[in-house]
Parts: sequence; structure tokens; C-alpha cells
Amino acid sequence: MRRTLRHLLAPAILGLALVATALPAQAATTLPVVFRTGHLDVVDVAYEAGELEIGVHDEDNDVEYGSDEVKLVVKRQAKVTVPADPAFAFLGTPGVSTVWTLPEIQNPDLIWPGIAAEEIEPGVFAGDSLTLSVRSVTGPGQLAIYTENAVGQPNVLADSGDGLPDSINLTAGDHMHANWAFDEAGTYRVVVRATGVVAATGQPVTSAPATLHFTVKE
Repeated sequence: MRRTLRHLLAPAILGLALVATALPAQAATTLPVVFRTGHLDVVDVAYEAGELEIGVHDEDNDVEYGSDEVKLVVKRQAKVTVPADPAFAFLGTPGVSTVWTLPEIQNPDLIWPGIAAEEIEPGVFAGDSLTLSVRSVTGPGQLAIYTENAVGQPNVLADSGDGLPDSINLTAGDHMHANWAFDEAGTYRVVVRATGVVAATGQPVTSAPATLHFTVKE
């Protein structure tokens, strides 16, 4: 069963109600929840009751949120110079431009962004294959999502700088990490959807669009 914030918080809310006379009045939780560090599946794909869903999973505390319940902060420490290699020109001028990057390799001072389909059982979708579509990026600059191979060469998964939508291939049961690089400070809205073909029926299913909210600090 998919984890939800409401289900996970229900016992805590009941407990707070029982001791309300002894404690100052306050909300059980404040939304949106702001993350600045930690292991987060910023795109967590699940399949429930015949529907694909996208949420945000806090891996450190095993809590699931709706994408609109979360604000993701890209801290100043994420600002780096684009590598001096022409292969990274999609990020800006190599060796000159700067970007704010949430890295593929974990940095405990920053959010470690994952993309997960771990909650989907093998065999549910044809070929165990799913597609994550990055539909739009709204903000002051561009977003690139990419991985690096063993010798440091990039594999671009999505790049709003050369037009969207872009598609990222996912496998049921898998969990991956990538670099999320923003080329300007400010507030971004990133809209994503997931699609797949149900193995038993051959019918395609598509999630509702989910909007991720990022704030990139100058």
C-alpha cells in the first residue's frame, strides 16, 4: 500500500488531540514541508488501484508527500562552475558559467535527488518499462537532468534549454540518481508525468501531472 502523509500522521494527530489541554495549540504539521538536505526521491512513481501516481519520498524518514506539499531548496553551496569540457556545453560556457547542481553523488549538505519506481512490482507493466516525461520548466532559467559515466562524461536525460517535453526511461522496482542543474537563481516549477502499458491488458496509463517546487538560492 502506498504511504501517504495523512496515514502516517494520523496516530500523531490523535495523540496531540488527547493532550491538547496540556500543550500550546499548534498545527500537527506545516505545509509545504521545506527540504534543504537529505535523501529524497523527488520523483517517486507508484501504481495504486489502476492509477499511476507521482509523489515525493523522504527516504531518510520514510514519509511520502504529494508534490504540492513539498518545497525543495537548492542551497548556495550547490553553486559550481561548469566543467571545462565541451561535453558540458548544455549547462553553459564550459569553465566559465555557473550552475546550481543537486548532485548525482550524495553530498550531505545538499538534497540528494532520486527518481524511483521501487513501489511498482515487476510484471505489472509491459517489459517492466515506464516513461517519466518532463513536461515543462517554469522559472528564471533552465534545468538539465543528467548522469555521468565512469570517466565523467555526461548523459543528458532532460534539458529544458533545448525544448521540452523530454522522456526518461524507468524500470519497475528501480531507483536512480542524477544531477539536477539550474542555471539561474530563483523559483522553479517542474511538471512531470509518468506513463506505462499495463502488461495484463495492453492498456496505456498516464499519471496526473505533478509539479515539483524548487527554490534556488543566490
